[in-house]
Order: sequence, then C-alpha cells, then structure tokens
Amino acid sequence: MDMKVCLIIFIIGATCSARDLSAPDLSTEIIHITEKDVQAVKQASRSDIVCTLCEEFTAEAITYLQSNKTQEEIINLLLKSCPKMRVYEQQCITLVNYYGPLLFLEVSTIEPEQFCQKAAMCQKVTLLSQQFSNNCNLCHQAVSEVLLKLKDPDTQLEVLELLLKACDSAKNYSKKCKQLVFEYVPVILVNAEQYLEANDICSVIHACDGANLETDAPSHISALLHSES
Repeated sequence: MDMKVCLIIFIIGATCSARDLSAPDLSTEIIHITEKDVQAVKQASRSDIVCTLCEEFTAEAITYLQSNKTQEEIINLLLKSCPKMRVYEQQCITLVNYYGPLLFLEVSTIEPEQFCQKAAMCQKVTLLSQQFSNNCNLCHQAVSEVLLKLKDPDTQLEVLELLLKACDSAKNYSKKCKQLVFEYVPVILVNAEQYLEANDICSVIHACDGANLETDAPSHISALLHSES
C-alpha cells in the first residue's frame, strides 16, 4: 500500500506544478450524482445525514472506479505521464502496469460504512443533529469541522509524516518521493482549505434546499470556525 501512495505522489509531481494546483479546473464529469441519489439523501433522518452523505458518495466513487473503462482510462493517463519522468520513464511504466491493477483491486474491497467510520464521518452525528435544526446547518457544521482539521498544524504534520514514511518504502526513489511530498502536499492542503471556504459545498450536494439555503454560506462557516477557536 505504501508503494501505491508513492506512485500517486510521483504522478502528481510529473503532471502538474504548484501554480496549477493553486487554481485547479474543477470537473463535474467524473462522478455523476443523480436526482435519485439526492432525494435519497434528503429523505435520510437528520441524525445520520452526514454519515449517509459519506456512504452514498463513497459508494458512487467505488462504482466509478470499478468500471473497466474507467480503469483503462486512468492507466492510459498515467502511462502518458511517464515520459515526463525522463530517465525514470521505464520505471514509471513498470510501476503503473504493476501497481495500477492492484490499486483498483484494493479499492473494490472498500466498504463504504467502514470507510466513513474510519474517516470519522459517522461519529458524533446524534449530538450534531440535536444542536442544529436542519440538514443545511448540519452540513455547514460538518464542513467547518473539516476546515478546522485542515487549519490545524498538527493535522498537516500528521499527513506529511504519513507520506514521508510511505516514501521510505520506495527505496531508490525515496529521496525524490520526499521531495515531491514537501513540494506539493502543503499546496494541496491549502488549496482544499481555500476551496471549502470560497464555495458552498452544501448547496452543491443539495443538502440545502431553497428554504434552508443560507444567503452567505461561506460567512456562516466562518462564524462557526470563529466560535470553535
């Protein structure tokens, strides 16, 4: 598994720059959330809306990645990136061909319920549902907690330490792997934080309908973050 993490880091470093990551082009074509999925989430009880959202979207992602067409497209994309590795092109091709199928195999074993529990998305839900009167506010609270984690220096260090430890298993590529971690991971974390602050994710996933929609959702989240500090 550690080797797979390093492979992903290598590909990120080969295909994009820090400037690219700071202003990403968002795609809405990767995973399609149908109206049926949205209605299923809306019908979920208030006490488990966050957990339900996590499990629904995790299941969608797993289904998407299990598609043979999707896997072939991803493998081809990674192989096309290998020439950018120059002297490591052949090693890159070997890694993609060997670890790519293993990665998809591992993804197929993921259980949405277990994944969301490990991600702490199915905890403290009852307490939150009592504190907030509707799904919209509950969603905004969940986003604010994610932002608090992203802003926490300890969390950032934990992510870096985990990836650096994974780099050690890359043997001959360990130094390059660590270089890519230091160069790109902080940018990715900051980018995720800025996107969540600038966009109302809860409206995008239809957790907020017309009646409950905040007039200024990012400000609402900022207020929640301020109250937690």
